[in-house]
Amino acid sequence: MKIITADTVNKALSFPKLINGLQKAFTENITVPPRLHFDIENPGATRETTLLMMPAWQAGDVAGIKLVTVAPDNHQYQLPSIQGTYLLFDVKTGSLKATMDAPTLTAKRTAAASALASKFLSRADSETLLIVGTGTLSSQLIQAHASVRPIKTVYVWGRNLAKAELICQQVKHLDLKCEAIENLEEYVTKADIISCATLSTEPLVFGEWLKAGQHLDMVGAYRPDMREMDDECLIRSKVFVDNMESALRETGDLAIPIANQIITAEDIMADLFSLCSGKVLFERKFDDITIFKSVGHALEDLVAAKLVAEFSTNEEIGNLS
Repeated sequence: MKIITADTVNKALSFPKLINGLQKAFTENITVPPRLHFDIENPGATRETTLLMMPAWQAGDVAGIKLVTVAPDNHQYQLPSIQGTYLLFDVKTGSLKATMDAPTLTAKRTAAASALASKFLSRADSETLLIVGTGTLSSQLIQAHASVRPIKTVYVWGRNLAKAELICQQVKHLDLKCEAIENLEEYVTKADIISCATLSTEPLVFGEWLKAGQHLDMVGAYRPDMREMDDECLIRSKVFVDNMESALRETGDLAIPIANQIITAEDIMADLFSLCSGKVLFERKFDDITIFKSVGHALEDLVAAKLVAEFSTNEEIGNLS
């Protein structure tokens, strides 16, 4: 059994390889039971700590489960909000093949899923990216989107300007201009793609700010009481999700507007399963505004973990030779 570090996960998962792996996997027979989601009382914090358990398997191949906690107040302790581990098993023998760093795996596969959706939904000439949020995922989203679209300029907004500047430092090796900004409304109007990854409970992006042709990549708001966009965003847009079953009930970005009859479940045009398999063919008009709302899917974790394990094995063989 291998213990695989965050550094190895990062090395193993180039975005082109992971995005292609996800696109293929969304057409395959991978079993994904509903994830288990527990809210644990945490009296000393502003809200509960969440425990997530996400299993998936492919018959005759591998099985895996991700165990993570989400503690939104962890910035006070200089800790990431998401912590945990991923366990990968060999289905034939039931043996534990590897454990690996779950937060890094999650960041990589989440960003890759956003980029995969962008391939189907954003304009092919998208050059300007706005990142809303300054967490671990932000720099990964920049790299992922830049791997599928000709991104030249990135703007980063956060409640703390210094943290936004740090995100720009983390991607300075890329061939693009990155600028930390303070006025979110002003820069929403300048972006071709807007990618939001926050723990906000109130909308940050408003439909009245949007312009024709934009693509919104909404990654945060993982609970039914969280929101990153208002109702007007949904009314003005063509809406897609990563998976129908979880997205409709787990994120306030959709559950609240559906409960208030602003939109219906039938207004969701497709998920990644339908887009990747070709069951739904979306032909973007130049002025369309599109939204991709992701809540995460254990299929993505399994694909990423398998690629990491293969990379680790090949690296070992290379070192021995």
